[in-house]
Amino acid sequence: MGRTLADMARKLSRYFELVRDDKGVDHLRVHTNGAALLRLALTNKGTAFPLDERIALGIDGLLPPHVATLDEQCERVLASFRNEPTPLAKYVYLRALQERNEILFYALLERHLEEMLPIVYTPTVGEAIQKFHALYQAARGLSLSVEGIDRAEQATHNCILDDVRIIVATDSSAILGIGDQGYGGIAIAIGKLALYTVAGGVSPYRTMPLGLDVGTDRADLRASPSYLGVRSARLTGDAYMEFMDKVVAALVARWPRAILQWEDLSKDTAFAVLERYRDRLPSFNDDIQGTGAVALAGLLRACAVAGRNLQDERVIVYGAGAGGAGVALAIREGMMREGLSADEARARVVVLDSKGVLVEGRKMEPYKQTLAQTREAVAGWGDAPDLLTAIDKSKATALLGLSGQPGTFTQEVVQALLPHTDTPIVFALSNPTSSCEAQPEDILAWTEGRSLVATGSPFAPVRVGDREVAIGQGNNAFVFPGIGFGTILADASKITDAMILEAAYALADYTREHHPDALYPPVSELRAVSLEVTARVVRRAFADGVARTKKVKPDEVDAYVAEKAWNAKYLAFESTGPHVA
Repeated sequence: MGRTLADMARKLSRYFELVRDDKGVDHLRVHTNGAALLRLALTNKGTAFPLDERIALGIDGLLPPHVATLDEQCERVLASFRNEPTPLAKYVYLRALQERNEILFYALLERHLEEMLPIVYTPTVGEAIQKFHALYQAARGLSLSVEGIDRAEQATHNCILDDVRIIVATDSSAILGIGDQGYGGIAIAIGKLALYTVAGGVSPYRTMPLGLDVGTDRADLRASPSYLGVRSARLTGDAYMEFMDKVVAALVARWPRAILQWEDLSKDTAFAVLERYRDRLPSFNDDIQGTGAVALAGLLRACAVAGRNLQDERVIVYGAGAGGAGVALAIREGMMREGLSADEARARVVVLDSKGVLVEGRKMEPYKQTLAQTREAVAGWGDAPDLLTAIDKSKATALLGLSGQPGTFTQEVVQALLPHTDTPIVFALSNPTSSCEAQPEDILAWTEGRSLVATGSPFAPVRVGDREVAIGQGNNAFVFPGIGFGTILADASKITDAMILEAAYALADYTREHHPDALYPPVSELRAVSLEVTARVVRRAFADGVARTKKVKPDEVDAYVAEKAWNAKYLAFESTGPHVA
């Protein structure tokens, strides 16, 4: 089957390649057989191997006799998943399934995404990362450390995947709201890539999690007998950048068509790393740009629901880490798209860190300087104005929290918005749930149900009088899979700021069309949202002149995206015999 169409075979790995026959049907040509097929997650169908393949592939007698369908397998593992007693136990179960049978893992996730998203991603992944070293069972992806960085290029060739298109890399310095997690942060990269596949349509055969172990500043981790990472202090300064230079060089050499998403880097390095490499290979930082795009999309929807315009809002961003900075910059970009000048947009978005409002001339990290208000804009606000002062003096109508500090949006803070607007916008976006600035039910109670509320983690609807208020979840998963898949399909040479902004407007437009009274769509529609974001990002890449693909024209993008989106299903196998390393 397909042997006369050698030009239609795409090598995915030293162990298998994807082949399309002359009828347009895909199958997997495997270069190994026997028990090895059952030990490799990407080739293991388990009980779904049909009899003819069992005989041909040398696995006859190694499986139970019943040939199961994928649906039957999903029902069986779903029952086991639901029998697990805690969210963490459910996470461990799903990770073990992923390491055993990747197609079945994604088929289950596709069918039950709303139920399982909080398990494979936030908030449960945060607990899994904290306990990573005790829970560790199997290696996944690529790990590069300070102890072996000079062997980085050789290490990349030890990975069996040859056509990687998306890499999620973390140095684990600022994981969610729980900070430095040492080597354990690779679990966030694994979780992100699961969403690239189940939501964005990126084939798992083309994804790679990357753990960058530059040490940890946590003495408790370094002293723990179970710790699996390098037991030294974190690299900083020039040494850190030299390490990253070697990482990027090795990735470009091994997978020249790959996109790199930087994940959970500390605020001190996130901006510097993004700027250093974004022209070297297509790359973006989800904590900065993805968070910004999602927050902007929600704010656009809140303005529409309240009958207001984005350019008229006066916004407080509480928290000036990578996420807070990204949100402030995205809102300013949105305001400029709506007609404001750069100076006007800057004046309408006030950012605070732990020391108060960012004001020109105050000592601060370099990346914060572009977020700071001019001295003239805050004249009369006093020295180091705090959150309440900022709300009062700016006449704020919207309050967005990305501080990682639970309970900081008190009743006094939230009600300080009411003199300036009948419908305050309050987004408590810090993750995980334990870091949320305020509980949605409290925000609504303090404002007599008048506020428009969104959070970063999932919350149940809140009863307000005789109505039930859904709490929108400003989840980055609404945008980053589409940004990545769109960049892949456009074969973009760079991920431009306009492509990120387009993702925000695509999410807002999708929500307006399908859920006109909501701030965000339900996570059950993540795949539909992601494919809309993907198409818009592809078209923006063409408009920005960075699309290199010759496979699609701008007016054919929607059909092309639908055709290329990967779905979990078993392919027929063809064996070429035992693999010789």
